[in-house]
Amino acid sequence: MITILIAEDQTLVAGALAALLEIEPDLTIVATAPDGDQALALIKQHQPNILLTDIEMPHRTGLELAQAVADLDVDTKTIIVTTFARPGYLRRALEVGARGYLLKDSPAAELAEAIRRVHGGGRAIAAEIAEQAWTAPDPLTDRERQILRLAREGLSTKAIANTVHLSEGTVRNYTSEAIAKLHAENRIDAARIAHDKGWL
Repeated sequence: MITILIAEDQTLVAGALAALLEIEPDLTIVATAPDGDQALALIKQHQPNILLTDIEMPHRTGLELAQAVADLDVDTKTIIVTTFARPGYLRRALEVGARGYLLKDSPAAELAEAIRRVHGGGRAIAAEIAEQAWTAPDPLTDRERQILRLAREGLSTKAIANTVHLSEGTVRNYTSEAIAKLHAENRIDAARIAHDKGWL
């Protein structure tokens, strides 16, 4: 029996996924979590074979959760299940140890087969975005990404500088670099472009 934990902040989606997968004779849902922090606590408790997680969740994103699971001494393999067909997200998911990346509109049978494949040591990547991921590299550095993420939240340059412990001038330099790389009009436009590409 393959044990599964579902991390999904939309209750209806989590319930639908659980119901569909429980139909399969070799799959069982051991827990569901509405956010990344609760999911991590439940993973430590249940140590499921598979974590199915969305990307955008409260407290801890699916990508941050995948990284945290990879850092634990557990044999849980992560599959991202999301609405975001963004190559940047796929690249980052693979970088943090996810073994699968599927879209929420995938047929239930395809999802079940992906779970079996990942449990058996393989990978499961949605074909429609696999090719894009390697033709659209992320041009941002980690620091540029961090600063754009804070800018997207509406923080001023001074507030960003205080948050990341840099001078305002250094923050402006990183922001200018990101704007130039993304051919954006300003930092808000740069944050929007990066988010749409899945780079934030």
